[in-house]
Amino acid sequence: MKLYTGVDLHSNNNYMGIMDHRGKKVFSRKNTNDSEAVLEALAPYQDAMEGVVVESTFNWYWLVDLLMEHG
Repeated sequence: MKLYTGVDLHSNNNYMGIMDHRGKKVFSRKNTNDSEAVLEALAPYQDAMEGVVVESTFNWYWLVDLLMEHG
């Protein structure tokens, strides 16, 4: 099953949602902007992840770099 992730990134937290190819919510959670918290939230879904979209105004670099490092 293909999964798609959206992240609404704020200055000190983010809200992450994962949906399947039919648009059904699979996972959603508010996280701190901490690399370990983000990777832990995504880990169970990583193999099925087709893409990640990040909505942010200024502080997206660290998150995109982290996601690219971890495939």
